[in-house]
Amino acid sequence: MAKRSSLSKGLAVAFVVLTVSAIGGMVAMVTLFKIQMNGINATALPDTTTPSPTPPPIMRLPKTLVPELYEISLHTDFYSRIIEEVNVTSPNQSTLFTGNVTIHFHTVQSTDLIYLHCKDLDVSHHPSRLLNKEYNIGIKIKSMTQYQNQSEFLVIQLEEKLQAKMNYSLFLSFKGQMSTYLESLFVSTYTEAYPSRDFEEYSDTLRYAAATHLKPTQARTLFPCFDEPQMKAVFKLTLFHRVGTFAQGNAEMEGSDIMSEEWKQTRFVSTEKMSTYLFGFTVSEFKATDSPKGRVSIKTYTRPEAKEAGHAIYAANITRTILLFYEDRFEINYQPLKIDQIALPDLVTTGMENWGLITYQEASVLYQEGVSSLLHKEKVATVIAHELAHHWFGNLVTMSWWNDVWLNEGFATYSSYFAVDHVEPDFKIKDILIMRDLHEALKEDALITSRPLAVLPDDVQTPSEIKEMFDTVSYSKGAMLLRMLADFVGETAFNQGVKTYLKAFRGATTETTDLWQHIESARLVKNTFTVSKVMKTWTEKQGYPVININTTNGEIFQKQFLFNGSITSSHWWYIPIWFMKGSLETAFLWLAVPGPVKKEEFISGKDWILANVDCLGFYRVNYNLENWQRLLWQLEYKPDRIPVINRGQLIDDALNLARANLLDVTVALNFTFFLRNEREFIPWDSAVKNMEYFFLMFDRSQVYGLMQEYLRSQVTGLYEFFANETNASDVPKTHSLQIHVNLRSTIYCQAMAAGGQAEWDFAWEKFQSSTDSSERDQLRHALSCTRQTWLLNRLLEYSLNPDKIRLTDVASVVNDVAENPAGQALAWNFIRAHWDYVSQGDPVWLIEAVTRRFSTKFEVEELQRFAEQYDLGPTVRAVHKAIEQTQVNMNWVNKNKDRVLQWFKVITAHLDDK
Repeated sequence: MAKRSSLSKGLAVAFVVLTVSAIGGMVAMVTLFKIQMNGINATALPDTTTPSPTPPPIMRLPKTLVPELYEISLHTDFYSRIIEEVNVTSPNQSTLFTGNVTIHFHTVQSTDLIYLHCKDLDVSHHPSRLLNKEYNIGIKIKSMTQYQNQSEFLVIQLEEKLQAKMNYSLFLSFKGQMSTYLESLFVSTYTEAYPSRDFEEYSDTLRYAAATHLKPTQARTLFPCFDEPQMKAVFKLTLFHRVGTFAQGNAEMEGSDIMSEEWKQTRFVSTEKMSTYLFGFTVSEFKATDSPKGRVSIKTYTRPEAKEAGHAIYAANITRTILLFYEDRFEINYQPLKIDQIALPDLVTTGMENWGLITYQEASVLYQEGVSSLLHKEKVATVIAHELAHHWFGNLVTMSWWNDVWLNEGFATYSSYFAVDHVEPDFKIKDILIMRDLHEALKEDALITSRPLAVLPDDVQTPSEIKEMFDTVSYSKGAMLLRMLADFVGETAFNQGVKTYLKAFRGATTETTDLWQHIESARLVKNTFTVSKVMKTWTEKQGYPVININTTNGEIFQKQFLFNGSITSSHWWYIPIWFMKGSLETAFLWLAVPGPVKKEEFISGKDWILANVDCLGFYRVNYNLENWQRLLWQLEYKPDRIPVINRGQLIDDALNLARANLLDVTVALNFTFFLRNEREFIPWDSAVKNMEYFFLMFDRSQVYGLMQEYLRSQVTGLYEFFANETNASDVPKTHSLQIHVNLRSTIYCQAMAAGGQAEWDFAWEKFQSSTDSSERDQLRHALSCTRQTWLLNRLLEYSLNPDKIRLTDVASVVNDVAENPAGQALAWNFIRAHWDYVSQGDPVWLIEAVTRRFSTKFEVEELQRFAEQYDLGPTVRAVHKAIEQTQVNMNWVNKNKDRVLQWFKVITAHLDDK
């Protein structure tokens, strides 16, 4: 699965400029929005229930049986379209599906119990059949019990024991209902807005597509199975679906037959051996855009309208290039010989790597030239690169259990840096992607409520605990540690070790230690700092270090970096350090003890020292005040002597050290001075993201206005540098297409902020009528920019109605409203009032969004009550992190508010003097 995406370089700088400065031309956009609309009534919240089961004593399947083949037959009753005809009763949409599965397995040891996973399915006792395939003898089933707890077991008691080392087959029939949320087998809706069939004059009506999303533990809701990643098997699927629809599956189509006027059958060849969570299919009327021809057939399926408009052409073109890049990089060709990519209007994640059938949120794969921004184009490339990387990391080679999910997600994230750089070298985005993930991981891992990268298997048992593993630690920290590892063993050894790792475990499952062994074996130069020895300190402990360097006497020591400085930790790490002294070349050493120890290399004399050159290590660096001042002088007068990526990291380190009360906040703020002459994206991006914390803490105080004045002054030079791309002072005469695509989102937002109900209603009507996913995303965000609280509340209420705002977009709406100072309290109250519904999307993001401004004792108490009173499921850790972060914010604001206020007063007064 992929995650939220990144920023572009030169043109994204314009976004920064427009965000922090007042551009009069934008406000003039409101003259376009003078169309009145009638009020719209929001529908009520759908009824949902959230069970609170008691955890069972056993959560893992026994190892007595090993699956080999699933023969699955499924009958989906849903309609892809419901046509209303005169004097004819139209059918209601059906969510029923029925099916049967024959599971072929062999026995490791004798047993009279068969444990499977099964959830929300009605499994028939008759005609269930169990057959000894060696002797063609049936075995009687004594009973079947489904456990309604977090084990989600179906336990079959037999009349006699199965013999060890024998082959058996089990036939089960079942029925179920398609999910009302975006998991298991679900329905995605869309509007078809052009003539489609001869008997329909115009098809501007609702259409429906069925799709699966089974990761991590939802295969059991589709058919009874051994639903654990190491239980790999082959899958052979037969689908019965309505005439007029088309089915795609993991494997190539074997054949399709019309069974009657209403029904057709589609059969697929057997899949590769794979885990259950990678099984998938879709049934729809989508149309394919072909990629350039090659060994592997690649088709990208979209709504017919999107196909006709050419919105899938970019994705289709880059997919083959990225695939060939990975095949060459890993020296293993993709199998089987087809990839279908499905752009779904509804999906809970940006992408899902089902083997041979990759599903995407529509906005993550469709691109329209002249409408979609460069930022959106980068998102498409990044998401596709991430999902394709999963063929090697996750599909071909899979973690044995979910505690090591970082082997999938961290590697896919890391590999995507190189793939995007290869397919779109003009983006020059690799370092930007790296810095984004580095900063996200460093921020996430600075709380005591974080977790180790690779946790113990026994600590990840329930479905909720498994879902919690798909977080920033797995994706971003995992990628950053791979990058650090590749540096200290050497790129050649790292890449060779990865190749042998993939070849050795092809079709199998692995643990973290397997990767260490293969990379260590590939090293040509051995030393005492073995891969396993070093990396265990990074993967088996939560957090990361800050190294403290005194450049006067060369003393260096490390300790765990935590925002909460009152907590002490005995953790320490083996730290690889690249450093440079003034204009000298970079040098390398290890810090292999907690310290303090003295290193002659870190005595600076009259020059400055910069550690963690190119940000190759996953840690922060703090210096003595004299060295900070020397670095500041260098940034002010000769910044090019410091690498661009380190200019961004110095800002990030300084401001986060100040958040942890390890560096005076005024010293940290001084590191924003040099930005008035900075033209590179990374330092500005780092500053804007870090200053956001100051805005969140102080946007309801006197500090806020002074911060705006200071940043407006700092950004002036940058704005003038990019004037040709940011000058939008002329109001377009007709349509939004006259607005530069890279500025449109910001202009829309500014227009809503300056406007009222008429402008908001106009934007809402445009959002509802638009069929372009990129334009819809920009309009939806703009709706949250209004300063009128009642309109923000209306937007939140609309998000409860999937006909107005898709469930897949609810978390984005809440996040956007919470970003608005006028909407933060609304968003917090809203998710508590409607938690059962809104938490079906991205609940972790919801918690992060609505609590980012929290900094009072009252808000801590509200969060604690929330944790006690609500069924949080996979959001437990996120809520506890929010409680910790709010406590940290409260203490930090109390300690630093006056000093921050005084700093901005002095600086802005100096600006006035000028």
